[in-house]
Amino acid sequence: MWQNSPPGSIYDYIRVASFSIGPGGLVEQWSKRAEELFGLPASDVVGRDPVDAFMPPELRTRGRRRLAEILDGKEWTGFVPFRMPDGEGAGAPAHGMAEIYVMPSATADGEQAALCLVVDVRAVRRIETDLAASQAIFGQSPFGFLLFGTDFTVQRANKRFATVFGGAVEDHRGRTVHDYLAPAEAGRMTAALERVLETGEAVTDMQLVGTAPGEAERRHWSVNLYRVHSGAGRPVGVAGLATDVTRRHVAAREAADARRNLALLNEAGARIGNSLDLETTARELLDVAVPGFCDLASVDLYQGLLAGDETPPGRADGSAELRRVAFASAVSEGPLAAPDCVADDDAPGPTEVGDVHRYPFNSPCGSALRTARVQTVPGEDGSLVHTTLAVPMVAHDTVVGLAQFSRTKGSEPFGERDLALATELAARAAVCIDNARLYRREHERALILQRSLLPPGDPEAAGLDIACRYLPGNTATEVGGDWFDVIELPGHRTALVVGDVMGRGLRAAVAMGELRTAVRTLALLDLEPAEVLSALDEIARGLGTPSGAQHASRASHKAREADLSEVYLATCVYAVYDPVTRRCTFANAGHLPPVLVEPGEEALLLDVPPGMPLGVGGEPFEEVEVEVPEGALLALYTDGLVESRDHPLDEGLMAFRAALTDPAHPLEDVCDHVLNTLDTRHGEDDIALLMARIQGMPAESVGDWSLPREPRSVGRARELARAQLVTWGLEDLVDTTELLVSELVTNALRYGEGDIRLRLLLDRTLVCEVWDAGLVQPRRRRARDTDEGGRGLQLVGLLSAAWGSRRTPRGKTVWFELALPTGEADKGELSVDQLLSLF
Repeated sequence: MWQNSPPGSIYDYIRVASFSIGPGGLVEQWSKRAEELFGLPASDVVGRDPVDAFMPPELRTRGRRRLAEILDGKEWTGFVPFRMPDGEGAGAPAHGMAEIYVMPSATADGEQAALCLVVDVRAVRRIETDLAASQAIFGQSPFGFLLFGTDFTVQRANKRFATVFGGAVEDHRGRTVHDYLAPAEAGRMTAALERVLETGEAVTDMQLVGTAPGEAERRHWSVNLYRVHSGAGRPVGVAGLATDVTRRHVAAREAADARRNLALLNEAGARIGNSLDLETTARELLDVAVPGFCDLASVDLYQGLLAGDETPPGRADGSAELRRVAFASAVSEGPLAAPDCVADDDAPGPTEVGDVHRYPFNSPCGSALRTARVQTVPGEDGSLVHTTLAVPMVAHDTVVGLAQFSRTKGSEPFGERDLALATELAARAAVCIDNARLYRREHERALILQRSLLPPGDPEAAGLDIACRYLPGNTATEVGGDWFDVIELPGHRTALVVGDVMGRGLRAAVAMGELRTAVRTLALLDLEPAEVLSALDEIARGLGTPSGAQHASRASHKAREADLSEVYLATCVYAVYDPVTRRCTFANAGHLPPVLVEPGEEALLLDVPPGMPLGVGGEPFEEVEVEVPEGALLALYTDGLVESRDHPLDEGLMAFRAALTDPAHPLEDVCDHVLNTLDTRHGEDDIALLMARIQGMPAESVGDWSLPREPRSVGRARELARAQLVTWGLEDLVDTTELLVSELVTNALRYGEGDIRLRLLLDRTLVCEVWDAGLVQPRRRRARDTDEGGRGLQLVGLLSAAWGSRRTPRGKTVWFELALPTGEADKGELSVDQLLSLF
């Protein structure tokens, strides 16, 4: 029905009704709207006085006067109260107010009549209120509001929108989205408008980017679109509500940048500095920076720093030589270069990794190195790079190099946060590089010290073929607590030593060096093996005693004593081999037993009393003398060779003996075979292996005579020595040897006891030994001019290459050593007669 149809015009909203009054003042026509407004059907009103029909009784008198005036032809507009229809609801007012516009009219007969238009004042007030609210919302809204027509031109804009985009509100009427947005964004907006107008589905939170007139900064908008209709329900356009969310985007971008920067710093902390190598640390920095922070990056370090100079270059003038140690790129082309931030003219073209170069004094990079401040360098025209940050790498107030971070065209420009991040990344890498520099310097010093602790390669000994291997448990230090040594003793004898300091690392290596030095010193005193270990035990205990205990607390004293005693607790096996007798004397201080392999026999563990480790003290050491056949193989080793976490010591010893069953191969091959065969688990412990093949001194190289204790034995000793040297073809040494033999035999007669034994040994040198049963050791002294004697040992010291004495089980031995003639080299030496003239 009509009353249920949708409203179609403004009159539907304000409820306009009409009726007419005839010449007699009675209602002639009563409209449907009048029925609805007044609640009176036409049958109850037509033909009646309108005043009586709907006005309250108390107002009827005045109403009739007004009606009479109207019928006299007077136009009238005013408010007329009327009775509300029944059924308006509880609490509803009994009377309403109608605004009536009365227009006098005339009938066909010329009689006066009237046409009345009636409006419900309540509806008008509601519309006025709604319009006022609508105007307030539309005009005072802090959001931009647009109303687009069906042709997508702006029909209306509010003040906020005009404020942002300029001009008055009316100036925006007729514009399109292309007047506000870039082509791509305008195309998206137009498509959205078409979709909303066609389907009626609203669009919410559509993100758009635009630039207001006269502004360089882009604004971000959140746009909501919905279709609007006329009163009849016909689509008349699309309304758009735009919210400026630029600050939200900026905050979100800053938050994202902060999260990215934090993630980069976390990654830098995890990845940079894992290596103590300078170049590796520089590459770790670039692995973090590219592509997470920039597109191109490089690191230059001062050449002096890489060369290990004691004092690294500081800020100075920034012109010192640098070497490019690392470069990284996330793009496929284009060198890392910026205006003025280039190497000198002598090195044209891009700087490659490994190149040594300088930066000009006035260049940005030179300024960054000189001032220790970051420099921002714009890219050249046509260059791939649009901005470069030249960041000095500063550690402990010292510039160690320069890092360059570049972004290519199309990437976001560097901001303040990026500048701070680049500085932090470079600083972290600089500290790691400086630590690596210090470590490299200290490491090189440590290596020099540690290498000095090891014996020289390819040791030689009379009557022995020797091969050795040393594998430190820590390959970074090259030397651990294990050691071996080959020491030449008088009489062409040789001391073989293998030891193991408990503990690992540099401190154990230093302790090892101290003990090794002590062993060498004791060995040169020509003590017996058991005496050497006893003295070494005392030294080890002395090394483990802390100094300055009087000024330390009892607790710290005990802690330090326990720590040092552990470091200087060591095991050692000491053997002395005599090539003349092919006898080897062993003494052991808690070490693994030596292994002996005789020709054609299985390898055996020598039964040498183990003794206590060095540093324990309180227990004597025993000696064992073993005669070893020609061609036998003797092996000394440390526990790292035969013991590991995966197998017990017994299994390791058995495997070691099995690996030595065929000792006929060259010793170097035997050593390699042992290390390749055994499961050494290298890295768990140090390994020292010393192998010696027995090659006794030939009988023809030994002259051995016993002489009675009588004066003529001196002459006899000279004759025997002369004859033996002639047999060996050493005529050039006859005079010197005769003189020195005469002096030693004479001293044995004067100060010694028992028979005299003379022995000459020929190997790499000539050794002469004079034995007697006396225990008093000879002592060299300076004779006065009036003394008749006391010059014999002075002659021995002047004419020999070395001399000395040692105790023997039955007395003592005094010896001297002469170098074999080398031809031309000996012509400048003083003759015996010339030396005698000095006395």
